[in-house]
Amino acid sequence: MQGAIVIIPTYNEIENIDAIIKAVFSQSSAIHILVVDDNSPDLTAQKVESLQTEFPNRLFLETRKEKSGLGTAYIHGFKWCLARDYNYIFEMDADFSHNPEDLIRLYKACHVEGADMSIGSRYIRGVNVVNWPMSRVLMSYLASKYVRVITGMKIHDTTAGFVCYKRTVLETLNLDAIKFIGYAFQIEMKFKTYLKGFKIIEVPVIFTDRTKGESKLSSGIISEAIFGVISMKVKSLLRK
Repeated sequence: MQGAIVIIPTYNEIENIDAIIKAVFSQSSAIHILVVDDNSPDLTAQKVESLQTEFPNRLFLETRKEKSGLGTAYIHGFKWCLARDYNYIFEMDADFSHNPEDLIRLYKACHVEGADMSIGSRYIRGVNVVNWPMSRVLMSYLASKYVRVITGMKIHDTTAGFVCYKRTVLETLNLDAIKFIGYAFQIEMKFKTYLKGFKIIEVPVIFTDRTKGESKLSSGIISEAIFGVISMKVKSLLRK
């Protein structure tokens, strides 16, 4: 996994951060990690700093002043990575909902199979979600169906947050024009990648809900996704 880096955004992930960092590094001696922390009150950033001596020149930390949203954390991370020589840039949660063992499969989809974006997909082979209540499974599954209908994308898991980008994708997209900061951020990144004609491959994964820490999902984030998708599609039509 030469040239690969995993961006992990954090806010109050002290219960998970040590284990997830070590689990990611166990997958490959070449992989790097960038943690983007939003000044977590539980001292997540300080824990990352203490681990940097154990993983010199592989573990990096960017600390922001306040909690500013998932999307802006990733944009911050993307720009940091593009200023350096990384060719494969991952999005990944800190809470083990994304299995670190799947990183290599996402990497191979890009490096070997020629994808420009590979997605860890919960829905390409039925529904592969563990520990979610049925109401949330249905909400997530139907949200992805809804996005497919509105946008025309041939992607089963449009809201997935486990993604590998080739460098060229992030260099081509106007990152400053990404508008959404919550749930809809994942949709917008896929939609703009799709509009640019990049090759997208979905890799089946099993998503397991967190067992430690608290979910960051809120009604405001969900409504942003529902109404934002329509706005995004209309704007793309007007540009045409």
